Amino acid sequence: MRVVLASLFTFLFLYPLLVHAQTFSSREHQYKVTTLTSGLNYPWALAFLPDGDMLVTLKAGRLVRLDSNGNAPRLVKGLPPIVATGQGGLLDVILHPDFEENKYIFLSYVAPGDGDHSTAVARGRLNGSELTEVEQIFVSAPRRTNGLHFGSRLLFGPDGKLYITLGERYDMHQAQDISSHLGSIIRVNEDGSVPADNPFTKNAFAQPEIFSYGHRNVQGIIYNSRTQEIWAHEHGPKGGDEINVILSGANYGWPKITYGVDYSGEAITDKTHLPGMEQPLLYWDPSIAPCGMTFYTGDKFPDWRGDVFVGALAGQHLRRVAIDYDDVTGNAEVSYQEALLGDIGERIRDVRQGPDGNIYVLTDGIDGKILIVSPE
Repeated sequence: MRVVLASLFTFLFLYPLLVHAQTFSSREHQYKVTTLTSGLNYPWALAFLPDGDMLVTLKAGRLVRLDSNGNAPRLVKGLPPIVATGQGGLLDVILHPDFEENKYIFLSYVAPGDGDHSTAVARGRLNGSELTEVEQIFVSAPRRTNGLHFGSRLLFGPDGKLYITLGERYDMHQAQDISSHLGSIIRVNEDGSVPADNPFTKNAFAQPEIFSYGHRNVQGIIYNSRTQEIWAHEHGPKGGDEINVILSGANYGWPKITYGVDYSGEAITDKTHLPGMEQPLLYWDPSIAPCGMTFYTGDKFPDWRGDVFVGALAGQHLRRVAIDYDDVTGNAEVSYQEALLGDIGERIRDVRQGPDGNIYVLTDGIDGKILIVSPE
């Protein structure tokens, strides 16, 4: 096990560090938590390469490639221009479904403008530790000057389309305005073009990339292969964090309906339901500040198969959401929840299922870590 140190002005250095695994118990499994790597400067997302290497985004605008043991860090060159401001910077990273053939990776990040900035997505071909043929395929509009609520997670759906989650840039009324990208989930082809079957392509008033709207700040998205649905979670204000089943053209209500209140404690609205607006599968009050999300399909934890794992920033734990599935109706219901890793006392930024069936967790901070959750 080694430590990786990264900053805006230094390269990456390695030195040995002895770390012992900690053992914990959940409702069904005993599990251990091992620190694979530490010293990452505010990591945001993690992706696994076919050769066993990992890509980690650092919010300050760096992409790091590590081997499967968390060693031999290399900075990936050739990234697009990135602004690190407030909650934004270099955000998510995912591989193209056909990465082994085309070498494409996709990055979400804050792109600079004329004194303002937006959430954007670029793709490029990864050759070792360099990105080539980099092109910006999407940029959200309108731009804003604040550093809040950028989203942003990426997902290739089973339809082969790229889903991009956005925040409303702390301008809540944008989320109900389909002439704005803000507060929506975007669906585009892999080159950024608009799919013909997007729900608002025939509406001259709307942004054609919008797939769903009425979101506050979406920082987790998965494909649930059991229900064949896309699920996403978003930050509420003070309370009211949600997991939603994402439907084409649907309105998720923010800020007209919410289970949270303003940070001052005053009501944003007195409504939790309105006609034509979707209800969440689950909401949290008080807030856990969800970030990162994975759907567990592995063999290492058989009793967790089909469950959803969510990182908690304010809650400082990994939230396991146990799901019951009705094989006749196809419906899914939350049966119970439990907080894992709470004794570690770390803000959780991202969670991914690894190719080995273990669960990998990114902690948030100047000494960010990659933790591996594996069976005891």
